[in-house]
Amino acid sequence: MADEGAANEYTIDELATVARVPSRTIRFYQSKGALPGPRIVGRVAYYGADHVERLKLIGSLQDRGLRIKAIRDLLASADKGELALNEWLGLEQQLQEPWANDRPKVLTEPELQQLLGDRPGGIAELLRLKQVERRGDSYLVHSPALLQVALRLDAAGIDFATGVGASDILRKHLRRATADLTDFFYKRIGAGFGREANAAELTDAYKALRPLGQEAVRVVFGREMERSLRKLLESGATAELPVKAKKRRR
Repeated sequence: MADEGAANEYTIDELATVARVPSRTIRFYQSKGALPGPRIVGRVAYYGADHVERLKLIGSLQDRGLRIKAIRDLLASADKGELALNEWLGLEQQLQEPWANDRPKVLTEPELQQLLGDRPGGIAELLRLKQVERRGDSYLVHSPALLQVALRLDAAGIDFATGVGASDILRKHLRRATADLTDFFYKRIGAGFGREANAAELTDAYKALRPLGQEAVRVVFGREMERSLRKLLESGATAELPVKAKKRRR
């Protein structure tokens, strides 16, 4: 190095090699305030081990989807002691955990046909309703869980199109509801849910929110369906339903 005080320090090109980050990216991070400035000796800038660790941390936060401005503000709060970064990362990790155990799945045609049973034209109907997508010789099932719901409804006499239409209605309104709830809880998190709370306590609160939130949706949905169906009955509209009598077997 250029002088004795620069032991274990790096020029920007050396830092780029050690951290595996291009020099121009390092300069960009500095210009945005996410990376502290170097130690200047004469006309040479030296970076230390703390810069290497900071670059790793910035990369990790970017992998989590944070933009550089958010990273800068987050690291500034951590540097001031206003935020326990490790605890925040724990909370942030919790926020990324899936709520629904339902991920797209690729099935071969025989596997999908076995799932549908002896229902004629089932695959063609699912393709038409955009519930599955052809991928070469296989099929991508967008939501295996909802497909199971559709199959159970079909077994009860409710066709695929009606089941898919119902799920579209739910998705439309629940998308708005979840957006409103996310905004509401985000604001309440900032207030510690109405009390003093650190990141670890907020993580525990979020863990409880997931199962209890799903239970609350089930209860609220059930109550609202009761109210809606009661209103339908009271209106007399059900008397006009074209319900056909079953033919008696001889």
